[in-house]
Amino acid sequence: MARSASSLSPVHWLAIALAAVSALVHLILGVSFLPHWMGVAFLAATAGFLLGIALVIRNYRRRLVYLLGIPFTAGQIVLWYIVNEPTALADLSAAETVDKIAQTLLIALLLILLARRD
Repeated sequence: MARSASSLSPVHWLAIALAAVSALVHLILGVSFLPHWMGVAFLAATAGFLLGIALVIRNYRRRLVYLLGIPFTAGQIVLWYIVNEPTALADLSAAETVDKIAQTLLIALLLILLARRD
């Protein structure tokens, strides 16, 4: 491994924090929805975010993780929209607002990290 966790830039750490926020929201929702299938889906999303964080920290194919993280995170937003069909910002709970902002910013940071050549 040429790089390690010590090679993570502030952009990496911010992306990790945003992924952790989304993982936490999905974990809380997943546990609250169990045993319904939605609970399992939320927990699977939690696992995806945590796996991405772990792979980046361990420096395992970071560029691939960024590349896969973009559609994974965007898919979370699209699926949330399909399931909830919000018509106004007032339709969003505090947790949903925090999660969707975190996910949108995470996608932007993943694009930045993917575009970098370091």
